[in-house]
Amino acid sequence: MSNDWKTRTKLVHEGIRRSQYGEVAEPIFLTQGFVYDSAEQAAGRFEEAGEDEFIYARYGNPTVRMFEERIAALEGAEDAFATASGMAAVNAALFSILKAGDHVVSARALFGSCLYILEDILTRYGVEVTFVDGTDLDAWATAMRPETKAVFLESMSNPTLEVINLPKVAEIAHAVGALVVVDNVFSTPVFSRAIESGADVVVYSATKHIDGQGRVLGGVVLGTKDYIRKTLEPYLKHTGGAMSPFTAWLMLKGLETLDLRVRAQADGALKIAEHFEGDDRLARVIYPGLSSHPDHAVAMAQLEKGGTVVSFDLKGGQEAAFKFLNALQIVIISNNLGDAKSIITHPSTTTHQRLTDEQRATLGITPGLVRLSVGLEDVDDLIADLGRALDAT
Repeated sequence: MSNDWKTRTKLVHEGIRRSQYGEVAEPIFLTQGFVYDSAEQAAGRFEEAGEDEFIYARYGNPTVRMFEERIAALEGAEDAFATASGMAAVNAALFSILKAGDHVVSARALFGSCLYILEDILTRYGVEVTFVDGTDLDAWATAMRPETKAVFLESMSNPTLEVINLPKVAEIAHAVGALVVVDNVFSTPVFSRAIESGADVVVYSATKHIDGQGRVLGGVVLGTKDYIRKTLEPYLKHTGGAMSPFTAWLMLKGLETLDLRVRAQADGALKIAEHFEGDDRLARVIYPGLSSHPDHAVAMAQLEKGGTVVSFDLKGGQEAAFKFLNALQIVIISNNLGDAKSIITHPSTTTHQRLTDEQRATLGITPGLVRLSVGLEDVDDLIADLGRALDAT
């Protein structure tokens, strides 16, 4: 494959492995194991499998490998390993590099399950975690120690859409020899330049924009070949977080239209944010693509566009938020994002409900906050739907 190809070409053609039948669509290899021509060949493959040799589906599969190579080409990474879910990817990315006595510095604004891994599980096994305001570079620098082995952050936070200055954080982390692990879901693989900006490990929930149609769970971890094959792969192949071949095939189909979908969704999100900014019924409209967003300059420098998610803070608190959600006709209530369908959720009672009131207040997750993932519907229809729902409050 060619390094000169543009994004959309890579998303259609990268990583293809055709069988002897010369099929157009990528084949699905629905098998858990592989047959060897001889005992010697089996022994040799377990000793060291070649680039296109497979042993067991928990270790790798041709369809899964196509997905890994395609997403790696898009991200500009040397290699990738696909997982059963986004949280399996986060778990593996962190647990594969950490041990008791290590120290992690993490941005405080995180998805609830990511926070659980850092705050509850890693600390249970002797890893110390320090949480900082991800937008405060002095806080990152102050938190670093000689034993800091990793930093973890969402490049764009869920659900308050803070955008972290990744090159600066990477510089601070690398000065003490720490790896930079980035959850890049909200930034999307289309707008991301995380590796170019200094990330060592990039994690995606492929369930979101990569699938993009609400069908399957999946995740992927990207990084150097040395990290993926020598650190991450041994952890994942023995703990069992592999992606299924059928899921990988659906993800390949999702990648083919990813650039088209995400750009349309981001354009729609900006139009919605601009339309409702200043609405008297809203305490604030949060969208990095707006010049009023505190991290607007960072977002434009790192991501090109403001992403596919807009957050609204309704003045009437939870009561107004619930009335708003219940009055929507096109936008559906669910807790996914990056889908072709527009999806809205109330974080303080769903994705971030396990946090204390104090933690939610610190993160800016108010009772009136709602998170809108903009889909592929006509944006004027979405604006009308959101406007009618606001009237109901």
